[in-house]
Amino acid sequence: MKRFSTLTAIIAAMMIISACGAEPVPTTSPVDVQNTAVAAAFTIVAETQAAVPTATPLPPTEAPTQTALPTITPLVPPTLEVSPTTAPANNSGSANPCDTRVLGVDMAGKTTKIRIVNTTKGAIGVSIYLNETELGACGYRSYNLAKNSDVVITDVVYGCYNIWAWAADSAKEKFNSSGYGCINNPDKWTFEVNTATVKFTGP
Repeated sequence: MKRFSTLTAIIAAMMIISACGAEPVPTTSPVDVQNTAVAAAFTIVAETQAAVPTATPLPPTEAPTQTALPTITPLVPPTLEVSPTTAPANNSGSANPCDTRVLGVDMAGKTTKIRIVNTTKGAIGVSIYLNETELGACGYRSYNLAKNSDVVITDVVYGCYNIWAWAADSAKEKFNSSGYGCINNPDKWTFEVNTATVKFTGP
């Protein structure tokens, strides 16, 4: 706008000088003056537009990706399955050799006797498990007992025993019972089996 005013002032001054001067100045038609003014105005507008800063586009940003959260797998507690042919304490994946060792007749230690009595109303399966003794004796053994029967074991040694019992007859009431006792002399120690527990009654 300032340039347009300056140009107008120059043209006006030229007109005044030409009117007062001695030499005749070629006359300029009003149309030429108007065209010159319009051209100057367009030039100023174009230069002004060229001077306006342009918006610089922002660099592209990486779209956020959604990362899946880790899933929590619930642990399933192990179940104890008892069958008449295998001892409940037997665990083939265990690192303890006592869990897969069958009680033998050549165990180190003083010998004792164990009597297991079936007081239930049907046939049962029974498993005895000797926890490892100071002399390294350990392992398990299984028995099948008829209703109201018993078994006397004479080739075992002093130590602490776990006893498990279960119904061997599928037609009878299902049960699982267990008991525990430690033997420290050669007397005959008794375990009485019922559907609720295995009772250690001593010699």
